[in-house]
Amino acid sequence: ALATVNFQKLEPGLLKYLDTVQRDQPKMVMEYWTGWFDNWGGPHYVFDADEMVNTVASILKTGASINLYMFHGGTNFGFMNGALEADEYKSDVTSYDYDAVLTEAGDYTSKFFKLRQLFSMIIGQPLPLPPMIESKASYGAILLHQYISLWDVLPPLLQPIKSEFPVNMENLHLNDSTGQSYGYVLYETVIFGGGQLHTRDHVRDRAQVFVNTVYVGELDYNTVELSIPEGQGFRQLRLLVENRGRVNYGLALNEQRKGLIGDVFLNKTPLRNFKIYSLEMKPAFMKSLQHVAGWSSVPDYFIGPAFFRGRLWIEQQPQDTFLKLQGWEKGVVFVNGQNLGRYWKIGPQETLYLPGPWLRRGGNEIVIFEERTAGRIIQSVDIPYLGRTQYVD
Repeated sequence: ALATVNFQKLEPGLLKYLDTVQRDQPKMVMEYWTGWFDNWGGPHYVFDADEMVNTVASILKTGASINLYMFHGGTNFGFMNGALEADEYKSDVTSYDYDAVLTEAGDYTSKFFKLRQLFSMIIGQPLPLPPMIESKASYGAILLHQYISLWDVLPPLLQPIKSEFPVNMENLHLNDSTGQSYGYVLYETVIFGGGQLHTRDHVRDRAQVFVNTVYVGELDYNTVELSIPEGQGFRQLRLLVENRGRVNYGLALNEQRKGLIGDVFLNKTPLRNFKIYSLEMKPAFMKSLQHVAGWSSVPDYFIGPAFFRGRLWIEQQPQDTFLKLQGWEKGVVFVNGQNLGRYWKIGPQETLYLPGPWLRRGGNEIVIFEERTAGRIIQSVDIPYLGRTQYVD
């Protein structure tokens, strides 16, 4: 196998080092990082265009080959955002714009035009004109007029798996015994009284905790203990666990288990006898959701988890647009059954890319699964906003 190198800044001697590994072999920069990816709760990373082009020129002058990672970053549609685990787990945002040579929507950037100038100079002739860019649309405000609580969806649409012990997502008896890969899992059990709920770090990756339908808090890698209020009689304890994204590379690759990966304890006693609901949110489920009874008008203020729906009406040929979810907290957006990906108010990303080919003339159904606090409208805008920028050091 040919040894290659990855980097963003060309350190002295880096390409020469390859000769110590393999003599008289072609030199290849397999990943030249044109930008960087973003994590939820962090900044939007950008990398200086001039510095990038100058480094590309320096690499080519050495006679090495180069692969730009990324030339076009694109979008982590659905639940495919991935994650990083070094010192701690960090999930990637939905956008993979990456501050790359082409934007998330395929538009040209200054990096694109500066690279064209460089390549034209190297080959000694002008390059052909690039294709025209498709214009973007701003369809304005979209009202989410109906909602249905997650608790009202469970009995008619989903059959629980019964288990004495908590079962992780991958080992659920689903999909011809291949388990569940993405989405959410709801674990229900019966408790008597309250006390201290402790996960012993068995939540992957984030759990909302409810007593009956009342939200009492969240558990994740950093928060492993929660107080459950006292109450009379038997009550349902519910843990809605989200798979926030699988680690893409590194030592944790083979340790990926999501949901509850072990026992959860109430007052040091492990909980038992679970009903487990798989919430993969695949197209068949989203389609059946349209016809379930119980949709109601959205009240002025509502706490989820719940599904909300509205309609975007388009008169002309549909164009690319971006959905802005100001006033919403955290969840997933579906347009005509297509999963656009996650949004989360902690940012940095504030808009979701909606490709024109996923829209149609006339009515387009928007469904939002909101975990906590819902807004009333979402905005369709023609300019993306990926968050407060920070230059890569």
